[in-house]
Amino acid sequence: QVQLVESGGGLVQPGGSLRVSCVASGSILSINDMGWYRQAPGMQRELVASITSGGSTNYADSVKGRFTISRDNAENTVYLQMTTLKPEDTAVYYCNANIKWMRRFSRFTSDFWGQGTQVTVSS
Repeated sequence: QVQLVESGGGLVQPGGSLRVSCVASGSILSINDMGWYRQAPGMQRELVASITSGGSTNYADSVKGRFTISRDNAENTVYLQMTTLKPEDTAVYYCNANIKWMRRFSRFTSDFWGQGTQVTVSS
């Protein structure tokens, strides 16, 4: 099977920076798009940023110019560098990846989610 594990969340003051990471592990053949989503209390989960296997990126308007998504394909890892954080960035951040994987002699392509990491922006 495949697992995504996030790390790096925490409490930061407004204007501060934080980096979250997500590592994929398991019977992975290749990873297509990877992305970060977030969900604030009482709100729907929303896309924050995504990155293709070739490195093309896409950002939500609310984070453009402040957040940077990157990935290390050799380490099956995706990062989200967050700067100039605002209280409205407070949410649980989830990693998502579209992964080609195998079990026994069968190959599958599926979307996987991490367990989420809390980011709180507050003074």
